[in-house]
Order: sequence, then C-alpha cells, then structure tokens
Amino acid sequence: MFHHRAAAIVKFTYINTLIDFTSLPMFKRLFESLKNTREKLAGAIRSVIPLGKKLSREDISKLEEILIGADVGVETTDEIVSELNERIRSGELLGKDALNILERHLLEILGKPAPLVITQKPHIILIVGVNGTGKTTTIGKLAYKLRREGKKVLVAAGDTFRAAATDQLAIWAQRAEIEMIHGQDGADPASVVFDAAQKASAKEFDVLIADTAGRLHTKKNLMEELKKIARVCGKAVPGAPHDTLLIIDATTGQNGLSQAEVFHDAIPLTGIILAKLDGTAKGGIAVAIRRKLGTPIRAIGIGEKIEDLEDFLPEDYVNGMLEESS
Repeated sequence: MFHHRAAAIVKFTYINTLIDFTSLPMFKRLFESLKNTREKLAGAIRSVIPLGKKLSREDISKLEEILIGADVGVETTDEIVSELNERIRSGELLGKDALNILERHLLEILGKPAPLVITQKPHIILIVGVNGTGKTTTIGKLAYKLRREGKKVLVAAGDTFRAAATDQLAIWAQRAEIEMIHGQDGADPASVVFDAAQKASAKEFDVLIADTAGRLHTKKNLMEELKKIARVCGKAVPGAPHDTLLIIDATTGQNGLSQAEVFHDAIPLTGIILAKLDGTAKGGIAVAIRRKLGTPIRAIGIGEKIEDLEDFLPEDYVNGMLEESS
C-alpha cells in the first residue's frame, strides 16, 4: 500500500520584472552555442572538401573520420559515405554537392521540430538522467521557459538522496519565480512526487516538473525505483507522467547514447533535452540519438543563464553545425 506523506510547500514572491530575451535572435544564440562543434565539423570538412573541388575516394575517407569524430554516429556516417562514393563512381562529385548530401541526411534523421506540448492540466513531466548531466539547472530553465509562456508551474524535489539537492533546486525555483514542493531529507521520492501531483491537480497548476535522483544507468535497483515513481504519478493523476524527459550532457558524446538506450528500456522516454551543448565539439550526438531511439530532441541547453533553453529546431541546428561564420 502506498503511504501518503505530508510535504512542505515553498512559495516565492514575484518580485523581479521579467527581462525580454526574445529580442536576441534565436538562431544567433544557437549558432554561438554550436561554435565548438562547428569548428571541429564545418572547419574540418571545408579543409577536406572545398566547395568547388572535385572529390576523390580519399577525400570521402577523410570526411568519414570527421563525421565519426563529431559523434554523428557510425550508421549515419556509413550511409552518407556510401552515397558519396556512389556519386563518385557514377560521375563527378563536387564539394558543394557533398555538403548538400550531408545536410539532407542529417535533416532526414532529425525530422520535424517536436517541441514540448502541454496537453492537459496538470501536465506532469518526469525528469530523469544520470548524475552530473545538468538536471537541476535544466529543470530551472524549463520552469522559467514555461512560466514565460503563461503556464502556472510547480516543481517537485524528488531527489531526496543527494545532499543539498533540494536546496539547489530551490535556488533555481526562486530564479524562475515558481513554487516548489519537497519532503523531509531521505523521504521516499515517490511519496514526494505523489504529493506534488495531488497538489498540482487540486490547485490547478498547468505543469508539474518532477525531479528525480540522478542515477547511473547501470544500477538496476535505481532504475526500478524510477519505474515506481512513474507508477505513483499515474495514481495521483490518471495518465501521468505525460512526458518523461531524459537530460543528456552533450559533452559526453556516445556515452549519452548508451544512457538513453538504458533509460528508454526502463521507462519509455517521450523526449530528450541536450544540456551543455555550448560546451562540446560533439554536437552530432543529437543525430545519433534520434536515429537509434527515434526519441525526439525537445530542447537544448545553449548556455548557463536561466533563459538559455531553446526548442530544438533541426534546420537551425544543422545550419549551426555546418555553416561557416560570416
């Protein structure tokens, strides 16, 4: 039998005037965040295949190494390289043609934009991920983003194991100017989430974002606990969680793909948020994840500030990786 526990409520007064960051062009900010990836990918590609150059098999072999190094993924790289080699066999292939083929493959895999959509009230979002991926920071950014879109947001401090986890989340909740609910230290995390879901329903919150303890994707007992939290959400609000978002540190490259596979097996993921995209040269991991799991990339973290979370737009993302600075 599930044991209900009372949970504390933390409410912050809206004292600061919101700053309109939308005046900054979204693409410009994304373009800057992909600087490291672009320098490794676009710069290297153009050194190997200038736009007007007639390409050889040796050029394509060098391009293959570049794509693998940017974590685009072996399968995707093989497909691109096979098409390029076929074009060489059948006739002339210029650098500009190769870039067009590369861009087309990437966009086909990434698909259409799939931003987070709030489908009901309350819409319960479960946030999962391993330790150190930027979960707490991303929750604060997501809460802020949703509030600026006019949503009434509640955050649940479901990480009851890590020292200071609740305090850190409280700081981000205060910055986002939203309410937070938490339990006692060491409390059953499922209980905290249950209480939060009930409050979100009773007080007509639009969105509940529930944090969970960071866990190694190799620890089966912790993954089972995650399943329990998901079940408890459904007891409080039928159909919940409505979204389960995995936070992946983009700097981890292919290890992020391994994490995504294990989490997806344990609890079906509805989306992924790539954090710390501005700090990596391996931005191609978004392509590898999308291809392997089919799970959409909902949003990306492009900086350290609270406003630095953007919807994932595949076309802008690919352009940001491949286009040279003017």
